Amino acid sequence: MPIKFENVSYTYSPDTPLAKKGLDKVNFELKDGTFNAIIGHTGSGKSTLMQHFNALLKPTNGQIEIAGMTITADTPNKNLKNLRRHVSLVFQFPEMQLFENTVLEDIAFGPKNFGYDKEKALTSAKYWLKKVGLPEEIGGRSPFELSGGQMRRVAIAGVMAYEPDILCLDEPAAGLDPLARKQMMALFSEYQKEGHTVILVTHNMDDVADYADNVLVMEHGKLIKEDSPKEIFKDRKWLQEHHLEEPKSSLFAAKLTNFKFKKLPLTIDELITGIEKNLKR
Repeated sequence: MPIKFENVSYTYSPDTPLAKKGLDKVNFELKDGTFNAIIGHTGSGKSTLMQHFNALLKPTNGQIEIAGMTITADTPNKNLKNLRRHVSLVFQFPEMQLFENTVLEDIAFGPKNFGYDKEKALTSAKYWLKKVGLPEEIGGRSPFELSGGQMRRVAIAGVMAYEPDILCLDEPAAGLDPLARKQMMALFSEYQKEGHTVILVTHNMDDVADYADNVLVMEHGKLIKEDSPKEIFKDRKWLQEHHLEEPKSSLFAAKLTNFKFKKLPLTIDELITGIEKNLKR
């Protein structure tokens, strides 16, 4: 089923002098099995929007249809466990959520919480430990003995181990080195191609260009544009007006004033192909 936001607004500290609108009449629909990116400058409402997907925040007004449920301001919290079985959220620094005695116990916690028996949860934990690029031998170690990057991978494995239908990622690769970032993004892309929906909040426009099918642009709590990466990035003036960066490949192509590109190259592969065609002319 698609994800639908219908006139969703959210107010922090309502009915107080500190009241602040986080979302303002947001409307969109996301198709199943797509990779979606949410972009916008700091304070635009990206993370507030993200926390509505698994009802960590519930709309002040409007409604959300997701994973077969309808979420409104009146939805009881006791009804949300089933939603969170299908919709998971990886926070910006997920390693801060680690708490078990061993790596495998930490990864297995989510599956056990959602009904896996002990043996199945352990099997899933071992599988996802390998999927995130960590060696089997660290499974018995304390997660707090690991490096920061390894802790991040363990935390992400724990969220993916019960294989939610919808995976929400709030800057999951922030602070990782380039190789680790590439590996994590490839993992999320593979997960989407296996039939899951992925929703990514990011400031990295290269990730948007490389992986996203659809882009939501937030500004001051409003959804100001929704389209494909190609359509979002082709209007450089509009991007500048809204303080949004471009992918490195399109920036590089813009500097090649003696080259002509039939279409704006958004990825490295597209840039290389465009340069090769110019050199053959």
